Amino acid sequence: MEENESYDKLAVLIDADNAQSSLIKGLFDEIAKYGIANVKRLYGDWTGPQLSNWKDILHVYSIQPIQQFSYTAKKNATDSALIIDAMDLLYTKDLDGFCIVSSDSDYTKLCQRIRESGAFVYGFGEKKTPEAFRAACNKFIYVENLRKEEETEVEEKEASVTISTPHKKITTNELKMDTKLVTLLRSAVEDSADDNGWASLGNVGQNVMNRESDFDSRNYGYKKLSDLIEAIDLFKEEKRGENKHIYVKDGRSKKSNS
Repeated sequence: MEENESYDKLAVLIDADNAQSSLIKGLFDEIAKYGIANVKRLYGDWTGPQLSNWKDILHVYSIQPIQQFSYTAKKNATDSALIIDAMDLLYTKDLDGFCIVSSDSDYTKLCQRIRESGAFVYGFGEKKTPEAFRAACNKFIYVENLRKEEETEVEEKEASVTISTPHKKITTNELKMDTKLVTLLRSAVEDSADDNGWASLGNVGQNVMNRESDFDSRNYGYKKLSDLIEAIDLFKEEKRGENKHIYVKDGRSKKSNS
């Protein structure tokens, strides 16, 4: 960010029953792209052994553990504590956004309520996260994308299901055959374009996210949207200005290149 650019103040609320401690570094590296984690809380029943992996890293990331007893067998009480705290923070703290870390659909209504208040909602969860929860977030990030390639074979014993590995790059031909992706990108470029058909890649990315909260170029094996745009080979690209800002244009466009 530029020196005169402010950082968004974020609350990071983690459901320890539905998140893996092995992804904590990738999680906070990702959150750092969007702002400063002013509040960091981790919810669960700390009286049992199931959260032992979390205990070793609490102090490393300065996360506040929040105790929530499991009063009823097979009933997750963590979500209630997290939801209550989120609403309290929403009305008592000057925050720009919330990061809800869970794959549990019980947080869908919470995310909808936070968005209604004008705060930004980042969701973090596994691929199995229900669509309703993903759609309730302004932006949803799959935690599988946060795992570094060299980490894919470690700490899997902590998970009750196999941890997905980072996505391999999808080939150009395969990308072009993905009609949903092609339509999404072309529509985003068209809606962001100037009179000559050119669109700032930054505006295209924002438009895509507004349409699909869980869109991520990493889902297709590409680190950045610019890499995905180049790989799909359906758009013209050019860099402008001293900062080499990227602009893109639908390759089918007949408008002037000026």
